[in-house]
Amino acid sequence: MLKTILKSLREYKKPTLLAPIFIIIEVTCEAAIPFLANLLINEMQNNGDKIKAGDSLSFIILCVSLVLTAMLSLLAGFMAAKMSAKAAAGLAKNLRHDLFYKIQDFSFENIDKFSASSLVTRMTTDVSNIQMSYGMTIRGLVRSPMLVIFSTIMCFVINPQLGLVFVILIPVVAFLFWLIGHFAMPLFSKIFSKYDALNESVQENINGIRVVKNYVREEFEKEKFKKSAHELRVGFTKAELIVTMMNPILQFALNVAVFVAAILGAYIITSTGGAAMEIGGLQAVIQYGVQILMSLMFLSFILVMISMSVASAKRIAEVLNEEPTIKNPENPVMEVKNGDIEFNNVSFKYSKDAELLALNNINLKIKSGQTVGIIGSTGSAKSTLVNLISRLYDVTEGEVKVGDINVKDYDLETLRNNVSVVLQKNVLFSGTIESNLRWGNKNATLEEIKEASKIACADEFVDRFPDGYSTKIEQGGTNVSGGQKQRLCIARALLKSPKILILDDSTSAVDTKTDAVIRQGFKNSLPNTTKIIIAQRLSSVEESDMIIVMDNGTINGIGTHDELLKNNAIYQDIYQIQNQISSKGVEA
Repeated sequence: MLKTILKSLREYKKPTLLAPIFIIIEVTCEAAIPFLANLLINEMQNNGDKIKAGDSLSFIILCVSLVLTAMLSLLAGFMAAKMSAKAAAGLAKNLRHDLFYKIQDFSFENIDKFSASSLVTRMTTDVSNIQMSYGMTIRGLVRSPMLVIFSTIMCFVINPQLGLVFVILIPVVAFLFWLIGHFAMPLFSKIFSKYDALNESVQENINGIRVVKNYVREEFEKEKFKKSAHELRVGFTKAELIVTMMNPILQFALNVAVFVAAILGAYIITSTGGAAMEIGGLQAVIQYGVQILMSLMFLSFILVMISMSVASAKRIAEVLNEEPTIKNPENPVMEVKNGDIEFNNVSFKYSKDAELLALNNINLKIKSGQTVGIIGSTGSAKSTLVNLISRLYDVTEGEVKVGDINVKDYDLETLRNNVSVVLQKNVLFSGTIESNLRWGNKNATLEEIKEASKIACADEFVDRFPDGYSTKIEQGGTNVSGGQKQRLCIARALLKSPKILILDDSTSAVDTKTDAVIRQGFKNSLPNTTKIIIAQRLSSVEESDMIIVMDNGTINGIGTHDELLKNNAIYQDIYQIQNQISSKGVEA
């Protein structure tokens, strides 16, 4: 896990290494300051008359040394903070970069494994936790232990008996740190799964806000969010209860140690007449005790951050270590010759552990340039069938060929550029109409954009907009209707000039007249492109060269409209039902 995360350091290794060097200088200076102050106090006590007369070179040397040491400590501390901040921010930047790029390489099977809300949490909250803890770790895990060690040693140098007081604290502190690791870390791991649930609740509510308001379900959504937020609060309360109890206990123990050291030091001074230790030594020991106190408290805070970031690091490493199930072959085919499609004994299931097959023993041949309709009830695996053509999923058994070559042998970019899919759920991105259409071809001219829009019947409403193709599209295409969105998505797909064009129920929101015009446009403008139309309306597919009837993951029938009307029961039922509805509509 740690190795996976640290791979993202890359160009930020240098500040990561420089930060501890500056910290060592800072800690050395901080450890030296109380000792120099001890010498200075003793010098003032023993040679007060010479100092007043301005005849004490050692006093001047100690003053200058103390000031220079403090300035060096300040400079080193500033540089350490700068380097650690740069390293932490750089690691976070690279982690977000690596996560985003990794997700882009995922197949649908990989994406199905992680929910969208979980991926968002990993790229935001989890990365932020690692950034914070990493910056504090490369400073604190060097600074705090070193300062504790140096301060304890200096206590022994000044007086071994007083140094022993602080050494006794080590088992107490070790026990407290063990408590954090043993109880708090598992709780933090559970908490971040609650974050996923919370983000999922917010995401669903925002995406479906129109449905929520139409069905007056605001109170239900509030309760769902309240429940997720409550579970998150309860989880954090349990984890932080352990963590917050540590600080007062630690502070109490160390304050007791400082108190004991002060009493013992005063006794040593008075009983020996200052021979074993002078007042400056006692002052230095107390100051070292405060340094130990602050260092241990800071170290405990770092361990809390590490406890949280370990859970986050595991979640990020899961994504970074996830291997895409669909990869380019070693020597990929870089050209799709034509739009021929062939399914040979194809079976498919979405998960290796799934008991039922989504597609079972599919055998099918489609010639380049043909128009093929696919029809069937909801859940009959129509979309699943076409997803295999552009290799959004890999077959479980058998093979799918495009242009007489197995789709697994193609370069993925080449294959998907030649198999253009207009999905069931149409998605437009924030920007202009023109920028959205250029997703199909970033180098397309305005004339080519207008021609594709004309075929998709999108030009008729785009031309009515005051800004035409420069009209702004809101995020998700919320400022255009469903039918307009579908036609823009079709135009975007056409700009790819594909060998195969797949419309996955992509004209369901347009009227039958516009649907017919679009299909006629395909026939006239794309004679050599294989066109696959998935539809619920028979009118969308009845003029196809071949119609495939899907039923429960199998091909129930193949033929023309007239042939299926004669010999396919499912097609006959659909035809009769839709004709009855149509007839009632006309009568009404």
